Amino acid sequence: MNVTVFSEHGKAHRDNPDVLRQHPAGIHETLKALFSGAGFDTTAVYQDDGDDGSMLTDEILDKTDVLVWWGHCMHDKVSDALVEKIVARVLCGMGCIFLHSAHLSKPLRRLLGTGCTLKWREVNERERLWVTAPAHPIAAGLPEHIELESEEMYGEHFDIPTPDELVFIGWFEGGEVFRSGVTYNRGKGKIFYFQPGHESNPSYHNPLVRKILINAANWVAPSFEIGKPAECSCVAPLEKISGKK
Repeated sequence: MNVTVFSEHGKAHRDNPDVLRQHPAGIHETLKALFSGAGFDTTAVYQDDGDDGSMLTDEILDKTDVLVWWGHCMHDKVSDALVEKIVARVLCGMGCIFLHSAHLSKPLRRLLGTGCTLKWREVNERERLWVTAPAHPIAAGLPEHIELESEEMYGEHFDIPTPDELVFIGWFEGGEVFRSGVTYNRGKGKIFYFQPGHESNPSYHNPLVRKILINAANWVAPSFEIGKPAECSCVAPLEKISGKK
């Protein structure tokens, strides 16, 4: 299975010691090591300052089974042309995992059709991540809840469509709750949004969070060869229509 990781790696992250402490080579490289370590053929690309996402080339995208997208403050720089290519490939069967601040990414908002806005607060508070769908494959092998000692708070209302499945709910030390892990089907493709993963917090080093991401990659991956979008075509009837020549 081919996994492609896309993340921001602009000056705001490269020059931030708190981010570098968690991700010395960038979030894309942390995630690449995670998925490569699980046996996936993984490619990592990143968005630098002023880049429009062009590092995610047609050649890379065309061989991607699962796209993992981490974004933060450069969403508006991603070209609409790239967004449309991603959406088309999801409709054909490519799986997508959107992480943390990728709730505001152009591809996810385009796929869900809503603003995907939420409440937030960055004070490094405790999050308790509750498993609400223990039988779901993404939750396989997990305890009933996970304690994250330090995370950015995301809170309701989260402006998303009603999820196909709600897999995780997060409770934060300040009192808010959040739909932290949700799934959608779009066309032939599967989507998973997962909230933990603020750039200066250690969430992607947590063994249970890593297990969730590996489970998610296996779940969203297509079980068939990704083809072309469905066509809206005029067809002949299968049977003779009464009274018609």
